[in-house]
Amino acid sequence: MKIYIGTDHTGFETKEKLKTYLDELGLGYEVVDKGAFKYDKDDDYPDFMTPVAEAVAGDKGSLGIILGGSGQGEAMAANRIKGARAALFYGEALAKAAINIEGQKSEDPFEIVKLARQHNDANVLSLSIRFLSLDEIKFAIELFLKTKFEGGERHIRRVNKLG
Repeated sequence: MKIYIGTDHTGFETKEKLKTYLDELGLGYEVVDKGAFKYDKDDDYPDFMTPVAEAVAGDKGSLGIILGGSGQGEAMAANRIKGARAALFYGEALAKAAINIEGQKSEDPFEIVKLARQHNDANVLSLSIRFLSLDEIKFAIELFLKTKFEGGERHIRRVNKLG
């Protein structure tokens, strides 16, 4: 299985660190870098998010990690590709106000990452460089990689409607 990773200039330094981290996790994924391959302050995030999303959509069982300033535009770019399902995580400030699956206020700021995998079969994780520390990014990625889609008729039906 593969993890496709991409970023523009905003996350270039972090992406380089994450490639090493992902290899060291020992989860059996091959890490494939889709760029940026050098720092260029004038590059455009869709040029790197689209190849990640296309690779994930065309490689069943693979996952993608995309990085950007907010992660918002990056997720939007990835979600334009049929078969890519990008979930955005940019920090605990909003996630702490979330309601968990039992209808109670969530105390776990990373619960949204788990739910994106469990219920939505998210195959791309979009992360914010500006709102997350490197340790938070690493934790979110590890949680994303280790959480499995629950399946079941209800979730499969809904995911299939996404196209």
